[in-house]
This record gives sequence, structure tokens and C-alpha cells, in this order.
Amino acid sequence: MTGYVDFGYVAFMGVGTYGMALGITRLVHFKGLGIGLIIIGLCLAMVMSTLLALAVGAVALRLRGAYFAIATIGVNEGFRYLIEGAKIWNGSEGIIFMGQMNEAFGDEVASALSTFWADVLVVIIAALAAFVTLHYMRSKIGYALTALREDEDAAKVMGINVTKFKIIAFITSAIFAGLLGAAAWAIKTPYVFPPEVFEIHYTVEAIIIVLLGGAGTLLGPVVGGLIYGISKYFLAIILPGFQLLIFAPIIIIIIVLFPEGTIGMLKNRVRGTALERYIV
Repeated sequence: MTGYVDFGYVAFMGVGTYGMALGITRLVHFKGLGIGLIIIGLCLAMVMSTLLALAVGAVALRLRGAYFAIATIGVNEGFRYLIEGAKIWNGSEGIIFMGQMNEAFGDEVASALSTFWADVLVVIIAALAAFVTLHYMRSKIGYALTALREDEDAAKVMGINVTKFKIIAFITSAIFAGLLGAAAWAIKTPYVFPPEVFEIHYTVEAIIIVLLGGAGTLLGPVVGGLIYGISKYFLAIILPGFQLLIFAPIIIIIIVLFPEGTIGMLKNRVRGTALERYIV
């Protein structure tokens, strides 16, 4: 909704992954916590991603456009090399905690957590993200974010505290990324390896999905994700080894033809009809 593109978004996912890993490995010896270990890990993921967002936002959110995007790339890579170079949280060796999960929950429950329940958590996080997005879109926050996207200077003149609302958006997105890292990576794998959890291609894929579906919309990422996932899957089957070569120009064509994304195009088509209220 702000128009800011965060290429360092995966850094928050990586930090959330570490939050879950640290919660399990450091507290596994406290008997009786049980599933509380997972809850503590999720809380740690939210706290750590929020702290990183505050630290990054204090500097990066002073920048705009391409400068902001470049700065966030630097944050992601810098934080990864800081962990590896300073040997924070085992440094480049990472953390493997399957043994601790088995010790805390038993083999059967640990296996269920890393397969079925990890996916259930991802669905819950997605639903929560959708709810928060819809709430923001229909509240003062959403109007403020839209205003600063259209003209940040004009929004300031109108009395909108743009810094405050940018930080709200930044922290909110960071928290969901942290939760996703804790659930979809830490619980599911379960290990943390810096070069993998801070891999920038996750951010690039997320940006492509949003552009395909429509930025600043609720349904956009869902539709964009379906288009991206299904197309990538079938191209890999039909043209193995050439899927990315074929897929890249297809994405460019779609983005050029529909700059507002699939949902943006659909909203324009149904404007003034009864369907308009359902296309958000």
C-alpha cells in the first residue's frame, strides 16, 4: 500500500527462523513446557523481527524509491555476514535442532509438527495476514498509506505523520515474515543455515507474485501466487531446464499489459457493478 519495495524482506524471515531455533534449543531442558516451546519460539520470532524492523526502519525509511530498495538489499546481506563473521548463533555452521525437537515432543509428535502442523501454521499465518491487511485497508492506516504512496510530500502537508505509518506497515510486514520463517522453515526443516534462510530469491519471488496479482490489494498475492506457482510447475514439466527462460518474458509481458496486476485489471472491469465490493 505504500509503494515501497523491500528487497531485504527475507531478512525478517531469517530472523524469525532463528527465533524458533533459539527458543527450542535453549529451553528444551525445561521439562513440562511441551507445546509451549513452539509458542515461545513464535513469540521470539515476532520480537526479534520487530527489533530488526525498528533498527532498519530508523535508517532505511528515510530513503525513497530505488534508494530504499538498495538499502534493504544491503541490510539483508549485511545481517547475514554479521551472523557468519561474528559467529552469532553458531555463525556459518547454523543450528540443527531435530534432536531437541525429538527430545521435547517425542519422535511421533516432532514428525507431525514438521510435516502437517507446520503447514497448518502457515495457513493460519496467511489468514491472519489477510485479516490484518483488510483491517488496514478499511481503516485510517490504509488511507494514510495510500496517501503517502500517491504523494508523500502532499500527505505531510495534509498533516499525516508519514514516518509513523511507514513504521507501522514495516513492523507489521516484518512480524508476518518472522512468523513465516518460524513456521515454514524452522519447524518444517528443522535447521537454520544462514546462506539459505537469507537467500534473496525468496524476496524476488514475493515481489513477482505481488506484481502479478496487484500491489495494495487483498486478493492480489493469492491470485499472483496461483499464477506463479502453477505456471512454474507446468513449465518445469513441459520444458525442463528452460522454464525460467520461458517464464521471465511471460512475467514481463503480464506486468507491462496489466501494470496494476490481475486484480487491479479486474477491479477496473467490474467498477460500478455489484461485483466491485468483492474485488479487494
